[in-house]
Amino acid sequence: MTWSTPDLATLRKRGRDQMISVTQLGSIVPNSPLRIMTDGNSGMAHLTLQYLDWLSKQLLPDSAEGEWLIRHALIWLKDGQKQASYASGTATFTGTAGMVILAGTELSNGAIAFQTTADITLGAGATAGNIAAQTAGADGNLDAGTSLSITTALSGVDGNATVVSLTGGTDAESESSLRNRVIDRIQKPPQGGDADDYVAWTLAVPGVTRAWCSPLEMGPGTVTIRFMMDDLRSLNNGLPTTADIATVKAYLDTVRPVSTKDIFVLAPTLYPISFTITNLVSDSASTRAAIANAVTAMLKDRATPAYSSNGVAQPAQTIYAAWISDAILGASGVESFTLTMTDQVMPNSGCMAVLGTITYA
Repeated sequence: MTWSTPDLATLRKRGRDQMISVTQLGSIVPNSPLRIMTDGNSGMAHLTLQYLDWLSKQLLPDSAEGEWLIRHALIWLKDGQKQASYASGTATFTGTAGMVILAGTELSNGAIAFQTTADITLGAGATAGNIAAQTAGADGNLDAGTSLSITTALSGVDGNATVVSLTGGTDAESESSLRNRVIDRIQKPPQGGDADDYVAWTLAVPGVTRAWCSPLEMGPGTVTIRFMMDDLRSLNNGLPTTADIATVKAYLDTVRPVSTKDIFVLAPTLYPISFTITNLVSDSASTRAAIANAVTAMLKDRATPAYSSNGVAQPAQTIYAAWISDAILGASGVESFTLTMTDQVMPNSGCMAVLGTITYA
């Protein structure tokens, strides 16, 4: 039988009825001590039931949130929630040649504080030095050319530095991502190194948002892993860098079975999908932007390189014209249209579809 928590008015009525039954009174006078006490008890019962409603959601990971979800993760996942990481990189400094900028010198862009991580001796021109964000998170990733001010003026050193590269900062794992990993761990328990294990291990690396495992693709005894870093590498279409690939490979080497002959860690090859839309109603810049966003979201959800599902090898995902049509139809502002495209079969196992060019005619 489904449980339905009564509201406060219902609890008050039940409390008053019970009090009348117990005391054999015909009614309870409003504002009387008995009425006030009864309504107060009903209020406490309502508060308790609300707490139990909330608590019931925390007891299972598919509905838990906050610290409760984190605790489920600590039970089911080796490293729990992926923590935020610090951005680091280099910046150039200028000033009088020979002047030394000490390690720990603070800089700021007005929102995030940074520090030099080693002493920097200025040369005749711009001199590069290592810096790191003092606050973990993606906000520490700055574009090349961004100006940073030195917090405390230094004799012989110009007051601003210029970012060469600042990357690697990631936010703490979102609740939806963490929840999905916990549920996957419960539904797909470790099997000593099957495809699901490799996916779970890869997703445990900070910054990784999607991963696919394709056993035997490179030959007997081999495992191929491809992954994306949609947030950390958003400026690179989510593709991991060479350093990211090395980081994932190094982590997998610590957890994979020694019996695996070779492991190949790769970035997917992005394969643009282009198509033509005619007779679009209503046609406007905002509608076209909504279409692009809708198709991009659909491809992110459906497109994959080759992978294994329940032990069965699956080719890189074909993108069907019907999927594109459905995504367009769901975009804000679209009433009707004509789509011209054919189903797009991926040319090889490593390819993964992304939005190419939309032609409007």
